[in-house]
Amino acid sequence: MRLSNRKFARLSCSLILLAGTAGVICTPTAAFAQAQPSNDQQEHQLELLRDFIHFVKIARYDVAADLARQLLAEGLSPEEFVDLVEGSRERERFEQSVAAAMRVPVLEPSAAEMDRMFRDGKLARARNPEEVARNIELLTGGLRARQLGRQRLLIAGEYAMPQLLEAFLQQRDIALKAQVQRLLVDMGRQSIIPLTTALDGLDAVRQEAIVEVLGLIPYRTSLPALVNLHQGTDNSSVRSACARAINRLGGDASADVASLYTVLAETYYTEPAELTSFAGEEFQLLWNFDNGLGLVMTPIRTPVFHEAMAMRVSERSLGINPTDPETLGLWIASNYSRSLDTPAGYENPAYPSGRRAAGYYGIAAGPDIAQLVLRRAIDTRDTPLARNAIDAIAETAGSRMLWGEPVSDRFPLLESLNYPNRRVQYEAALALGRAQPGQSFQSSGRVIPLLASAVRDASAVNAVVLTGNDRERYEQYRSQLEAKGFHVLPPSDDGFDGIAAAIADTPAIDLIVTAMDYDSTLLSIELARNNPKLAVSPVFALLGPDEVEPLSRQYRRDQTIAIRRDAISVDAFGVSVDNLLMAASGGVISAEEAEAYASRAISVLRDLAISNNAVLNVTDAATMLIDVLENVDGLTMLDVAEILSYVPQERAQSAIMDRALKLDGFDQQEMLSIVADSGKRFGNSLDRRQVGRLIELAQSDDEALATVAVGTLGALEVENTDLVPLILNHGSDDGADLVTSK
Repeated sequence: MRLSNRKFARLSCSLILLAGTAGVICTPTAAFAQAQPSNDQQEHQLELLRDFIHFVKIARYDVAADLARQLLAEGLSPEEFVDLVEGSRERERFEQSVAAAMRVPVLEPSAAEMDRMFRDGKLARARNPEEVARNIELLTGGLRARQLGRQRLLIAGEYAMPQLLEAFLQQRDIALKAQVQRLLVDMGRQSIIPLTTALDGLDAVRQEAIVEVLGLIPYRTSLPALVNLHQGTDNSSVRSACARAINRLGGDASADVASLYTVLAETYYTEPAELTSFAGEEFQLLWNFDNGLGLVMTPIRTPVFHEAMAMRVSERSLGINPTDPETLGLWIASNYSRSLDTPAGYENPAYPSGRRAAGYYGIAAGPDIAQLVLRRAIDTRDTPLARNAIDAIAETAGSRMLWGEPVSDRFPLLESLNYPNRRVQYEAALALGRAQPGQSFQSSGRVIPLLASAVRDASAVNAVVLTGNDRERYEQYRSQLEAKGFHVLPPSDDGFDGIAAAIADTPAIDLIVTAMDYDSTLLSIELARNNPKLAVSPVFALLGPDEVEPLSRQYRRDQTIAIRRDAISVDAFGVSVDNLLMAASGGVISAEEAEAYASRAISVLRDLAISNNAVLNVTDAATMLIDVLENVDGLTMLDVAEILSYVPQERAQSAIMDRALKLDGFDQQEMLSIVADSGKRFGNSLDRRQVGRLIELAQSDDEALATVAVGTLGALEVENTDLVPLILNHGSDDGADLVTSK
């Protein structure tokens, strides 16, 4: 039977509605346009789609893969792609084909992209304000229309809230108001923040209506706003409504409002799934209320959404109780995290570019608050946050305040000396060393060795590779890591237990690579996180294709863990490792950064040595500094030698002299002067061989060198019996022979 265009359009519209498709405009023109492509390009796209479905169904995956690539190359937007699929009248077969294709390696990338486009397109269409308005109108239609409107509005979620709130607050259509109220309750958590945001800007009648809705949504997120309104309103009806809602939610109407807001801010700070409206999406929504515009939503990038909300809710708490240090510490920590997580070049709508940097507020808050921030960083294993907090402490604290009064019976800065990340350890040691403490403190014995380590091997990086008993894979990843400069610990069939001693002897483990089955990988991650030495070590887990997604979901919010397929290329492996290290700890310590750490550590050690600090005794670093002296040159060598000249040990003076004897020119003269300084402080500790070589230098034809050497001999108060040959044979061609033949 041949249908007229009008009948075909009407039938198509009915079929699409019966299929429950979201976002269709049921007009003859729209329906007919979807059913009948208007030009050759649309016809070509339909053919590609139908052929893709056909060849997937008959298992010709090579042909289907080529067709998928051609279709994606058409450059369709997600919404256009949804129109294409639904206009083909093969939506069900398309969804079946895509699901099957994602299980075929050659088809998986293209099929996943088409699946993403289709889902994104449906979301975009459902969230379109015009579509939202049409779906709200459906709520007062027949049963099928109401079901369809509800389904689409639930898909739209928070994006529909401005229009839903307007529909709920109007008084013209009571039936629509009732349907919207039911929908707001069914939307659950996605209704709460928009509704509580609107509360302060509404009159008492509309406040009461919203409070009734909030009381029916069984989540306690609304309690701070409800208790605040209950205690602040002078309207008895609103107060009664608030009391009923608070009681339904199990709250206390007399609770401290500031504390309730702080608890909510703390919850946002932990980034839980229940406070993330659009998991896996690039943007979340911030809400404001304007009396003229109503609810106003502002998209914000997901990486900084929770920080923005934690700061916003903390500000509500501080506005009520500005003296609470824990809330201020939470705000400072959230602001640091906001700064750290902001994508490059992104203009954060919650934090305008004209506002001061996070460090400004961190320093202004003072050392006590910085200690609270540092405690939080240690507890949450947030290495970048810990470094920011230590910077603020070092900037603002005097000697006593570096650890000050205990924070919940803890001293966060002192705990940082044992934090399993070398940057944090170094920066804590530098802060404590610069302060020249006058009294002993817990872990004071860690400071000097850490400073010496910063001079010696700040750029060294160490890795653990776990592959079970698969030695071939171990060698594969070991060689790739060594090419990037890592020292890789030996293999182990028994996981961390088999290399426990090697881990204990290593200053820090900068990376853990696992390439095992799902259960072994999960166990290794949990064991690492419960090992004080490995608690913040980044983990790069390589798994089979069916195991990646389950483990990724479990650790989605942990920036110290990256999970990839084990078929990763060498280049992709290197890039992924770099990205993981950057996110987890700021990346590998570069040569330039290591040099900066060494310079800062040398400066602190020199000051401690000169002041003869009794708490932080440079003598504790003698062994490491002697090792450094043998392997550096230039100004670093001279600086290390100067520090050693304050060490009252024979081996220190002897090491400076040995290094001087390997030099010439200016460096040798400077080193001899440093030997002289050591002699002035502690007397002569050189052996006869070294004294003999010094007398040789004193006879040099180089007048400057001879003068310095003689001065060193005098400072060392060399025995007369050693000097007599120099006196008796000065100027003799064989004088040196006389000296060295003693």
